[in-house]
Amino acid sequence: MTARLSGSRAVSRLRFAPPADPLLKRAGAVFLCMLLVAGCAPRLARDPCPPNTPECKPVFVVYDAWHAGIILRKSDIPAPAVPEVVDFPHADMIEFSWGDKDYFPDPDPGVIGALRAAFWSGGSVLHVVGFSGAVKTFYRTGEVVQMRLTPQGHDRLLRYISDTFARTSPTRRSQPSPGLSPQGRFYPATRKFSLLRTCNTWVAEALKSAGLPVSPALVITSGSLGSQLEGIGTRE
Repeated sequence: MTARLSGSRAVSRLRFAPPADPLLKRAGAVFLCMLLVAGCAPRLARDPCPPNTPECKPVFVVYDAWHAGIILRKSDIPAPAVPEVVDFPHADMIEFSWGDKDYFPDPDPGVIGALRAAFWSGGSVLHVVGFSGAVKTFYRTGEVVQMRLTPQGHDRLLRYISDTFARTSPTRRSQPSPGLSPQGRFYPATRKFSLLRTCNTWVAEALKSAGLPVSPALVITSGSLGSQLEGIGTRE
């Protein structure tokens, strides 16, 4: 399910632990049984960027037991490619994560919200957070994997992320709403969230679009995503 990654100052307020609600725990156990095969995804590993290539650009994936996001250097994101970056003038790093439009922003969605997101999602949102400093310092309790992309692969990744924003026109910035903290913003998004197409699947699709050897069809949980990142990048 969609959770919320949490930075060193709780900037994203993403929850790294499963909710305490016992009903939600039982629902999570049912989901786990359904997703068991996906959690055993094969480990596909190959860095498409040759070693010691200065043109390559870093990309970070941060994930916990439930949720995952992609982090890019703001200097590598041209405003025409992703107009929403202008909302983060003082940030050096930008995190993108995707989820259900009702469950993700809700600070206490409960079991009903979780089931609705899994089976009857009404749409999706992107949560974007701007921050500065080392990624691992900011996301101390999450797993952080750094990868390197060729300029062409990075451009394709940006295109995938940009296409996820729901805009009135390709060059017009999507209108934000308050995020999970003052440093974050929610934006209307394309694509529909479901039990079989989660935030982790979205990250895998983004990485595949960049040319990385990831199989999104095998990614539902963050564990299945993490297993595919083994050997592709370097853990922080």
